[in-house]
Amino acid sequence: MSAEAAPASAPVAGRLSFLDRFLAVWIVLAMAAGLGLGRLVPGLGDALARVTVTGVSLPIALGLLVMMYPVLAKVRYDRLGTVTRDRRLLVTSLLLNWLVGPALMFALAWTFLPDLPEYRTGLIVVGLARCIAMVVIWNDLACGDREAAAVLVALNSLFQVLAFAALGWFYLSVLPGWLGLERTALDVSVWEIARSVLIFLGIPLLAGFLTRRLGERARGRTWYETRLVPRIGPFALLGLLFTVVLLFALQGDAITSRPLDVARIALPLLVYFAVMWAGSMAVGRAVGLGYTRTTTLAFTAAGNNFELAIAVAIATFGATSGQALAGVVGPLIEVPVLIGLVYVALATRRFFPPAAHTAGSTAGSTAARPESSARA
Repeated sequence: MSAEAAPASAPVAGRLSFLDRFLAVWIVLAMAAGLGLGRLVPGLGDALARVTVTGVSLPIALGLLVMMYPVLAKVRYDRLGTVTRDRRLLVTSLLLNWLVGPALMFALAWTFLPDLPEYRTGLIVVGLARCIAMVVIWNDLACGDREAAAVLVALNSLFQVLAFAALGWFYLSVLPGWLGLERTALDVSVWEIARSVLIFLGIPLLAGFLTRRLGERARGRTWYETRLVPRIGPFALLGLLFTVVLLFALQGDAITSRPLDVARIALPLLVYFAVMWAGSMAVGRAVGLGYTRTTTLAFTAAGNNFELAIAVAIATFGATSGQALAGVVGPLIEVPVLIGLVYVALATRRFFPPAAHTAGSTAGSTAARPESSARA
């Protein structure tokens, strides 16, 4: 996704592109279109299930890959060292993303959905899928450290390929057993979950890396980020909307017949975003990261990779499952909440020393770099 360049002081909505500004509207329209399509075409579910990729309908699989690729093509993979040298940011981010985040979502899922195991499992899967997508937009709008955000996104992408399946097994089977809770019965092996992650994250990750590497080598970084990235960026939104249409076409009966369940899924998500973001801001301020990197830490910790969560839920439990529905509800909650948190982040700058606004950033604040303002 992309956003139009604008001064950092411009209104948040005004600094988003037309497509991104009304993202919530497009998603609602996609939901409505999917519901209508499901009712008008009774055999749609059977048709979508005829050709599958790792258990996922081929049209849905293509939509998921298309939505992931543009985001990963924007990552600056050559900046990995700039963050790995900042041990405070790296260690804090890893702890928040891979220990605190999944554990918090596990606790919220069991607290709010003890009687709805499918939705509970879906939320736990969401908690394991760490941010790699629109977080770059929210970070730029809040004047965070763009390079640090890009590197943390790359690290989360790589770590998910390596650890997602093992963490899924731990939080869905091992930990509930230790706590005397109901275990989730998985009909697939850990390898099958890993294979799903490798396909729906590994393929677009490799494609994004090669696109940047070859594009910059052929035409340079300026051309790549000012010409190519804006052209491929909108495909992320198109892939998301296409996937939502198909998912809601398959989930129509569950959504229309159980609206209270949808509301119950939304509530723990709201609590999760608020707690993770506020807690991460407090931790970043306490360890002295400075405003730009503290903001980056907060948004990368609070955001989730719903694309991956949806892909894994579909591949593991089916496109019409409650787990998949929990993943679909996610972006509808994340978009308005994180836009609101952008305003909150900008208001907290006065709590950081002026010199710390760019402290810890090897590249400086996005607010001081017009070429990077609000362009993810």
